[in-house]
Amino acid sequence: MHETLRFVGKVVEGTISRTADRWFLSITVEIPDRHSVRRENQAVVGVDVGASALATLSTGEKVVGPKAYAATLKKLRHVSQHFSRQMEAAKVRAGLKPGEPIPKGMRIPRSETMRKTQRRIARLHARIANIRANTLHQLTTDLVERFDVIAIEDLNVAGMLKNHPLARSIAFGAFRRQLEYKAAQRGKMVVVVSRWYPSSKTCSSCGYKLPKMPLAMREWTCPECHTRHDRDVNAAINLRRVAESSVRGSSPVPA
Repeated sequence: MHETLRFVGKVVEGTISRTADRWFLSITVEIPDRHSVRRENQAVVGVDVGASALATLSTGEKVVGPKAYAATLKKLRHVSQHFSRQMEAAKVRAGLKPGEPIPKGMRIPRSETMRKTQRRIARLHARIANIRANTLHQLTTDLVERFDVIAIEDLNVAGMLKNHPLARSIAFGAFRRQLEYKAAQRGKMVVVVSRWYPSSKTCSSCGYKLPKMPLAMREWTCPECHTRHDRDVNAAINLRRVAESSVRGSSPVPA
């Protein structure tokens, strides 16, 4: 290997892996623990993870997904449709009728053109995974470097995965895992709020709680104090207040 390692320490092992048609060498290096200094005046933030924006902070900031992610998804759909047409043509050449399912145990001969399309699909899947991972790493690193206490909601990941458009937009499991281990490394705190806490439909100004709030309602006006709310910013502010209560030692989730 000709590249100089970016970390000084003991090289423990190396792992060779393949993703799509590319090979990678992952090197594990044992380095000393970094000692983090915690500030006395804690900076607290609430983070609402959603579908319209990747994350909304209680500061009003919104982190949207990268444009390259949407562009690559569009390209993947196009290439996948192209491969489906190639497969239908190969089935006809093999003696099957158009649209007929492939019988169990039957192998459809694949041309070199089809194999090239498959390799292209694999590369696009790998690119999508890399874009998503890079975006999450940048977001979680930024949060733990800027704030001492971070509040997030314990979302129903299994339920989200059943909704495919929502599942594609949200990678909450990876987001929470990265946030927790990076916070632990830096001596920061992650407060996980119960999924049953009505963060979106509770007015962050006066505490009024809406009886119902459909997912399509992105903005709303409080009937009590007439404050106009952005749904995600309002939820993030409420999450921040739960974290502040937890730090002070009071009940983290108000009844």
